[in-house]
Amino acid sequence: MSRIADLNSDDFAALLQKTLTEYEAFRARGLKIDMTRGKPSPEQLALANGMLTLPGNGDHFSEAGEDARNYGNLQGLAEVRTLFAPTLGTSPDRIVVGDNSSLALMHDCLLWAWVKGVPGSTEPWQKTEAPAFICPVPGYDRHFSILEEYGIRMLPVPLKGDGPDMDMVEQLAADPNVKGMWCVPKYSNPSGETYSDAVIERLAAMKTGAPDFRLFWDNAYAVHHLTETEHQIPDILDLCEKAGHPDRAFVFASTSKVTLAGAGLAFFASSPANVRWYLASASKRTIGPDKLNQLRHVRFLKNEDGIRKHMAAHRALIAPKFDMVNDALEKRLAGTGVAEWSKPQGGYFICVDAMEGTAKHVVELAKQAGVILTPAGSTSPHGKDPHDRTLRLAPTFPSLQEVALASEGIALCILLAALEKLHSDRKGSKAG
Repeated sequence: MSRIADLNSDDFAALLQKTLTEYEAFRARGLKIDMTRGKPSPEQLALANGMLTLPGNGDHFSEAGEDARNYGNLQGLAEVRTLFAPTLGTSPDRIVVGDNSSLALMHDCLLWAWVKGVPGSTEPWQKTEAPAFICPVPGYDRHFSILEEYGIRMLPVPLKGDGPDMDMVEQLAADPNVKGMWCVPKYSNPSGETYSDAVIERLAAMKTGAPDFRLFWDNAYAVHHLTETEHQIPDILDLCEKAGHPDRAFVFASTSKVTLAGAGLAFFASSPANVRWYLASASKRTIGPDKLNQLRHVRFLKNEDGIRKHMAAHRALIAPKFDMVNDALEKRLAGTGVAEWSKPQGGYFICVDAMEGTAKHVVELAKQAGVILTPAGSTSPHGKDPHDRTLRLAPTFPSLQEVALASEGIALCILLAALEKLHSDRKGSKAG
């Protein structure tokens, strides 16, 4: 298709009418498809159904002879930390195994820093004059929500395809009021990009105004590949230590999208000082994690190769859905100049930049047609996209047939919203 902005009046009017007719026909189908959140599908969850009978009657002892039914071992079973050490890119002694939610660990770490400070702090973060966090955009709405909950300022920094704009990051980090930064370094939510080695090295080595600055390193998609190429990133903890900032990174991950989303394991990894700080703080709210679930994961996944094979089965289920979305966008929008979109190599999302000023309208058009999308603006702090253009598509949960239908509709809505905006702009231009 030709670039829409270049069409003459007659061709433009004809395309607008044709698209409106197709949209009304699509809306008449009466669909109900949810594309809002990056949830595993029932078929993905079924891959881990074997866990439901584990660890098994009488099988409740760790390799060290600990009774997993009882209290204790706040750091988590040694064999579990060993199993996931390669995924987290560090040694087992620097890992803490929590319960099912890595988001809960991130919240706890920020709250404890807010109330007590972290190793290297001279005072709790809440006593900082105007505490702030650097937030790569587009980003994860739940990261932003935690900061908003505690009144922490959010400083947006654009992602450039290989990670955040590091010139901006380094400039902002020089302010002593800036206490931290969110990072999803691999298959980022929602852009799908992986931070380059150069970007990660600069994050580890950069000078910060706050001596207790922390990278909240959410490696949520560490093993979530969509192709046979398993992209790797450097060990941020090792790089920070070599750069003279051993306590800079808080690393988080989970098995939420590996095994069972509601019954996985969450992980915190960091320097020895930060691990001691975490365990001392956590000991005030719990006597120990669910160690039976830890045994369940070890029995089921067994080793690093077991994790790899399990994730290959996930890839076989969801990669066709990502291909389906891309094909629909290509078919309807390629060459039109009204949208650009990511082609992720891993993770759970496709990021679309529609025509500026149309994202909210796209979401509303899709809703009227029975396709529910993540609200426009969710990928920016406070839910406010200053350009009103970014959309986050989550194709994993619906069936392949539903994804095919939804993708067709989403592409149609993106095109219609752009046409209607251009039509309005042209009318305004003539009136002027």
